[in-house]
Amino acid sequence: MSIQTRKERERAERERLIITAARELAESEGWDAVTTRRLAAEIEYSQPVLYSHFKGKDAIMAAVAVQGCAEMAAELRTARTAAKGARAALAAVGEAYTSFGRRRPALYDAMFTHAVDLPFATEEAPAPLKEAFGELLAAVAPIAAEGDDTGLLTETYWAGLHGLVTLMRSGRLPEGAHEQRLALLIGHFTATS
Repeated sequence: MSIQTRKERERAERERLIITAARELAESEGWDAVTTRRLAAEIEYSQPVLYSHFKGKDAIMAAVAVQGCAEMAAELRTARTAAKGARAALAAVGEAYTSFGRRRPALYDAMFTHAVDLPFATEEAPAPLKEAFGELLAAVAPIAAEGDDTGLLTETYWAGLHGLVTLMRSGRLPEGAHEQRLALLIGHFTATS
């Protein structure tokens, strides 16, 4: 192995360490606790080492968001492909999405709540963002009516799911009725005229 290869491997490992530490700290104490000083202490590297990987906290949060989108895409894909039929797939994806947001609040916030410097809904969007949206699209497209813009329909479904997650997590909607709300969304979303 060349010295260059070893240095690249070590750099990638430090980057993973920074992202993992940021995620763990955010999940246990919230994103306000995630600072470059705190991360440097957590991973036992200096702040300049962190800055050699990321421009600051916002860039770290963006990297966490990309990683989270890859994980979400995998969960949505598993749920969608295990379901039998279009309506069941839409319901399974909805449950997987809301479950993800409720289980991993800090990760979900990095992905969809906090402002991060990531190009969403553009050709420049990182592949994991496109993959996560693609899984939603794959669940919505089969229920689209002729003439529907499936992209806009998917965005509307996503907005409904995001609203459920956000309003439950903030205590504005009681948890107890989550399954009923999700069933209503699926039912009305797939209702035929």
